[in-house]
Amino acid sequence: MNNDHKLKEAVLAELDWEPSVTADHIGVTAEGGVITLTGHVNSYWQKSAAERAVGRVQGVRAIAEEIEVSLSGSVLHTDEDIAKAALHRLAWDASIPKDVVKIKVEKGFVTLTGEVPWHYQHDEAARTLRTLEGVTGVTNQIKVKHQPDTGRIESEINKALHRSMWAYDHVEVSANEGKVHLTGKVESWQDRRMAWATAWRASGTTSVKNDIRVK
Repeated sequence: MNNDHKLKEAVLAELDWEPSVTADHIGVTAEGGVITLTGHVNSYWQKSAAERAVGRVQGVRAIAEEIEVSLSGSVLHTDEDIAKAALHRLAWDASIPKDVVKIKVEKGFVTLTGEVPWHYQHDEAARTLRTLEGVTGVTNQIKVKHQPDTGRIESEINKALHRSMWAYDHVEVSANEGKVHLTGKVESWQDRRMAWATAWRASGTTSVKNDIRVK
C-alpha cells in the first residue's frame, strides 16, 4: 500500500470521525501529500469543518478544497433574509467593533468588508456567519488597521513561536512594517497553520504570507 493510499484512508477516517461533517458525498484524492476534496455538503459550516478535519491528519502537506454547498429546499432563504440575520448576529458578537463590518449577499454568498483593529476580529466576523442557514460561502475582505509602531513585530513573533509547544526551530520570520513573511519547514499542515495564526496575533500585523513547507 503506497503512502498516498494510506493518507487517503486516514483522511477518510478523520472525516468519518468528525461529528459535524456528513462525509457521504465528499470525495478524497491524495497525491504527494496534497489532498483534494470534492463533492457536496448541505451547509457552509460542514464545508469549513471538513477542511479543518483534513488539516489535522498527519502527512497532509496541502489541501485543495473543491466541495460545493448544496442547500436543500427546506433551508433556502432570500439574500435579504441572510443579510438581516448576518447583521443581527454581528451586532450581538461582543468581540467585533460595532458598525465597522459591511455585508453583501448574492445568491447566498456573503462578502464582508470594513476595517478592524485586530486580526482575530477579522476571523471572528467570518466564523460567526458560517453557521447561518442559507449561506453558501463567505469571502472575508475585512482589513486590519495599520499600527503606527510595527518595528518589533519580527522579534515578538519569534518569541511567541518559541514559547509554543510545537517545534518551530526551522521557521524563519521577516517583517516589513506590518507585512510578515514566514518561510522554512514544519512537520505537519497543522503546525503550518499554527505558525500562521501566531504571526497574526502580533500587534501591528496587517498581512501574513505563509511560505512554510511541510516536510
